[in-house]
Amino acid sequence: MHAQRDQVELRAVDLDAALPPDHAARTVWAFVQRLDLAPLYARIKSVQGRAGAPAIDPAILVSLWLWATIDGVGSAREVDRLCERDDAYRWLCGGVGVNYHTLAEFRTAHAQWLDAQLTRGIASLLERRLITLQVVAQDGLRIRAAAKAASFRRKERLAALHAQAQAQVQALKCELEEDAGASTRRKQAARERAAMEREQRLAQALATMHKIERLKPPKKQASPRKDDGDEPPAGPTAAPPAKPAPEPRVSTTDPDARVMKMADGGYRPAFNAQLAVDTATQLIAAVKIVNDGSDMNQMAPMHAAITERYECTPTHWLADGGFTKLAAIEALSAAGTQPVVPPPRSRNPRVHPCDPRDTDSEVLKRWRAVMRSDAGKALYTQRGATVECANAQLRRRGLHRFLVRGLEKTRAVLLWHALAHNLMRMRSLNIALAA
Repeated sequence: MHAQRDQVELRAVDLDAALPPDHAARTVWAFVQRLDLAPLYARIKSVQGRAGAPAIDPAILVSLWLWATIDGVGSAREVDRLCERDDAYRWLCGGVGVNYHTLAEFRTAHAQWLDAQLTRGIASLLERRLITLQVVAQDGLRIRAAAKAASFRRKERLAALHAQAQAQVQALKCELEEDAGASTRRKQAARERAAMEREQRLAQALATMHKIERLKPPKKQASPRKDDGDEPPAGPTAAPPAKPAPEPRVSTTDPDARVMKMADGGYRPAFNAQLAVDTATQLIAAVKIVNDGSDMNQMAPMHAAITERYECTPTHWLADGGFTKLAAIEALSAAGTQPVVPPPRSRNPRVHPCDPRDTDSEVLKRWRAVMRSDAGKALYTQRGATVECANAQLRRRGLHRFLVRGLEKTRAVLLWHALAHNLMRMRSLNIALAA
């Protein structure tokens, strides 16, 4: 007998039987059924009795993106392809056709709803006393931006590009009004839309540049060295001229992105993703996206967000040395939380970082004493085993580079990862308890 691959076969397909009963995609669907989908349904304009194509059930789109995030897929086009050939994606679709345009738009259009679901899930666990949020660990994760390094321009170049874009938009508008061909009009409309989007991005980049210039501290004047004469000394003893500060640059494709120092020591366009994790369960309680490459000013705002969201004050707050700021330590202590962050090293090698300083307040002295104690050291070791583990899980699921632009859209992607992480973490805890 020989192979005959050109013959036609008719096969009965049962989507439910194609997926094992214990498959994680079934857990995703069950989790989505417990979410508050009412705000998503309220935004659907295509309703029964009115014109318009039937809308895709938001539960399907939420399930697809949660499962794609767990599966490490971050491209809407790839999810579209998987919905045709992968059993898990096909089971979640349930025979409903999707396209990558709908998937891409849905992924970034509901950041507020995603944030509410993250809060709702953790609050439910708090109410059932499955978590306590008594010890919270925070860490920052630098994630590459979609913008290229070559897209960063100085102010003069941005102004020139913006003027060119405005001229191009006006020229395309005039050309579109004069053209009478329907086909050509559609092409011109697409070109005009692309030109307008580019002009808007450049306008946003210029606005960001003006904002950076307003926040930039004034240049310090170098004071001349004191000498017996009226003029500063010349020759080899003269002070070298001050190095001029580099001019700020903004990306033309993603004005919200900033060049940051990455984990490997290099500098690339990136965003700073802040995570707050419950150390007892490794569940993510809150996330935040900022375009500041430093973590020093992020501890107090995240602590305030946790206390406001869940109406509870953590007993201890763990963070690494990048978050150490004396004002933040005093703020957390005043709110009733003991910061567990390493003190900065002294310039004097004979002075231990945990030794109290003459200028320290009672709060700072108590903080240094906690960090010197064995209990404080044991508590600090929980940071690496909790929030660093959550960071590793997000990296494992493909959160190395954002494929979207802007703070709001990158925040939506980070929230998808937080929800997916919490779902799989809860599933793992349930399996461990059952065993």
